[in-house]
Amino acid sequence: MSRLSVLFSALLLLAAGLSPVAAEDKTITVFAAASMKNALDEVDAAYTARTGVKFSVSYAASSVLARQIEQGAPADVFVSADTDWMDYAISRKTINEPTRVNLLGNSIVLIAPKDSRLDNVPIAQGFDLAKLAGDGRIATGDVKSVPVGKYAKAALEKLGAWQAAQPKFAMAESVRAALTLVARGEANLGIVYSTDAKVEPGVKIVGTFPADSHPAIIYPVAATTTAKGKTSDYLAFLRSTAAKTILEKYGFKFLISPST
Repeated sequence: MSRLSVLFSALLLLAAGLSPVAAEDKTITVFAAASMKNALDEVDAAYTARTGVKFSVSYAASSVLARQIEQGAPADVFVSADTDWMDYAISRKTINEPTRVNLLGNSIVLIAPKDSRLDNVPIAQGFDLAKLAGDGRIATGDVKSVPVGKYAKAALEKLGAWQAAQPKFAMAESVRAALTLVARGEANLGIVYSTDAKVEPGVKIVGTFPADSHPAIIYPVAATTTAKGKTSDYLAFLRSTAAKTILEKYGFKFLISPST
């Protein structure tokens, strides 16, 4: 864009009563765990309808997002699918720690392609996941870094199923990537969040992991240290009854008492 074009754009903004900075501030940049996409898109649309503020949202594994923020990627809000990656971001001093709220809970489930013969798998101590997978693969997030994979491995270790099943795992870059592998029939089974399974018609839930088989699934949300001023109002909206109604519709558990 030429200098003349930039000047003309600035004059138009000033004529409308907005400075270029003010116009820029009408957008909030959110980095959010991939599993949040459907629900958070609707929450953000509701906030935009109320305020006119628009969003730029990047969805990926929490591990990827935390590292991008650490490397200087511009973000106002970070929504992680586990406390570890929020703690990591705080330790790197990229998060405004007093704004942190442990907002949501979730559960992990065993899924299969919608036309699979598997149905109602009892998930308990000693269940044989490797046998259930047969000659196929089991998809989940990378167990070393992606939260859903970490939860999955913890559960399988506690239930005594990890060692036999480990060679059959296909490690995906995010929970949504794992979900896609199962929906396409490229994996016989997958371990994802229940909220993901509910929005993908190509899969079915065949079992739910006991809540005590893995660390509690907690989604913390916080502003970054470089967040715009309007971010605090958006964070307040995420804690509201209106946001709670939307998030619970998608299967998330609201972990705090909502504001009005």
